[in-house]
Amino acid sequence: WLQVILVLSTVNVPSGFNFEGRSSRLYRSGDYGKTFHDISSVMNNRFVKQEFGIVTGPGNSHQVILTVDVPVSEENGGVIFSSVDAGMSFKEVQLPFHPSQPISFHFSNASYLVAIGTDVSETANINCKRFSLFDADRRGELLLRRSQDLGETFTTIAQRIFSFGYIGGFLFTSVMEKLVRLETWLCIHCFHFQFYSVLDGDEDMIFMHVDDPGDTNFGTIYTSDDRGVVYSKSLERHLFGAEGKSDFTNITSLRGVYLTNVLEKDGRIRTVISFDRGGEWRLLNKPNNTECGHNIKKCNLHIHGEYSHVKGLAPVLPLSDPSAVGLIIAHGSLGDSITSVPPDVYVSSDGGYTWTRTLRGSHHYAILDSGGLLVAVEARGDRLVSVVKFSTDEGQCWKIYNFTEQPIFLAGLASEPGTKTLNISIWGYRTEENFKTTWVTVTIDFEHLLTRECEDEDYEEWLAHSDMGLDSETRGCILGYRETFKRLKKLSVCRNGRNYVVAREESPCLCTREDYLCDYGYYRHENSSECVEQLDFRDQALDVCLNGEENEIVTSGYRKIPGDRCKGGFTPPRRMKTVGKHCGKLKADPLESVSFFSSTVIVLAVVCVAAVTVLITAMLLIAKKMLCTRR
Repeated sequence: WLQVILVLSTVNVPSGFNFEGRSSRLYRSGDYGKTFHDISSVMNNRFVKQEFGIVTGPGNSHQVILTVDVPVSEENGGVIFSSVDAGMSFKEVQLPFHPSQPISFHFSNASYLVAIGTDVSETANINCKRFSLFDADRRGELLLRRSQDLGETFTTIAQRIFSFGYIGGFLFTSVMEKLVRLETWLCIHCFHFQFYSVLDGDEDMIFMHVDDPGDTNFGTIYTSDDRGVVYSKSLERHLFGAEGKSDFTNITSLRGVYLTNVLEKDGRIRTVISFDRGGEWRLLNKPNNTECGHNIKKCNLHIHGEYSHVKGLAPVLPLSDPSAVGLIIAHGSLGDSITSVPPDVYVSSDGGYTWTRTLRGSHHYAILDSGGLLVAVEARGDRLVSVVKFSTDEGQCWKIYNFTEQPIFLAGLASEPGTKTLNISIWGYRTEENFKTTWVTVTIDFEHLLTRECEDEDYEEWLAHSDMGLDSETRGCILGYRETFKRLKKLSVCRNGRNYVVAREESPCLCTREDYLCDYGYYRHENSSECVEQLDFRDQALDVCLNGEENEIVTSGYRKIPGDRCKGGFTPPRRMKTVGKHCGKLKADPLESVSFFSSTVIVLAVVCVAAVTVLITAMLLIAKKMLCTRR
């Protein structure tokens, strides 16, 4: 099924009109998008949801679910169409409820589906039911229940749940400590808002944004220990826009690298990068092939992320992929901050240490053949395009190809399957003389360009993070070990192929102070790796509440970065002992001001009240504007 692409198109009508003016079309390609066939008849002329109408099975894309948009007032429930043969045939299934979120596949058994929806019995009188902003029977009295036998039995693990989600190895809940019904008029008096958002995470660590009080559009990033209990300050004045957008980006092509933007006190927005999972942040270096001009005192590269994308400054987000080691392609601005001038395209081949301006003006771009091929099409807004650009040397040189004799208005690029393919589909539309819009897709197969399979001599060894340390002992050491990759030489014109697997070798490093974060009550002097005790924290015990028991952290000022695998060398003592006291949940009134910090340590109870995951950030951003809550 690797060659199958399904395309769902919908024509909607303004709200208030009946459902008869809407239509959906389903198209299927069996050759990576070179040709498409209209298979809309399999849906029995039903209208499929625009927001989450189509989903495919994880790692098993021949399973397809279409969710029909059925009026909630219908007592029969919702409808889905299910396919097990990649869209060749579908079966209509009547549901006893109305789906309200995308239907997902069970993570361990794709034969089971997981859905969130409204029960049919609750929808019969929905037009007569009155809701407050957060109704107590839906928010704050919810139970978080866990099943280990595919829903046969459940165990309650938390109560008074407002919302929940998970990321990496961590589960988060936001808890209503005191149930309140909030009417709309109360929010007229809301002036101070504060929210929390989990930006990213894995099995070892969490990145959490804590908003500054008020509508400041910035806050502080904290990183957790390996249990998500203790947090350290990582970055101040982190930009989190009024639209609820963050530029925080995980660079997936190299371990430990993250990009984001900060809002300076004078209003400038600047890009910073971390190569050690938030341990240290720095400005990006100026590309060697660029000049900033005489009037600019500080010249750095600044990357346009999601915030710029929403504002229309960058047509696509920064792009990286684990199969293309060290490769990043992004839109950027030169100077002392991000500007509103249309950005250019920049490429980094070493995970963000050095950059090169590779294309003038904004473009849609894609990574193909595991980094062996870059493709770009100029983003001209209301202007027609007919030319695609491609590079086989990571953006150093570009060639052009006229992909159509009839130019189109560009909508975007799509590559299937992912970055391993050599096929790129260019999507757009044309406007005919009678003002009729015709959608067009042009698929280019670059296998006719890269005809030779890569051999051993086409690859070279590359030590990742080799710019981090100049001496032989620390060179390339990040989070306790080195990684040496075999990757394609820039001058090799060949194809990695769909079966390409990144080859790497790992070797451990000796521990240094850089492998540790400063524990609570300690801080690092500027330009120093030594953790020094803060005067305000002297002679104070560092306590944390775990599972109802109070524990005291015994530390010499250092705690190891989660996921760090260094051995020997610098190993400061740190342990946790049980005090023997019972500790309970916080009893704070949601309408009173509650500090995120407990005098000496951030405790899990506060995190559980405040933290949300990326999956539910949008929900709590709405709550930010609705709830008169000071945390």
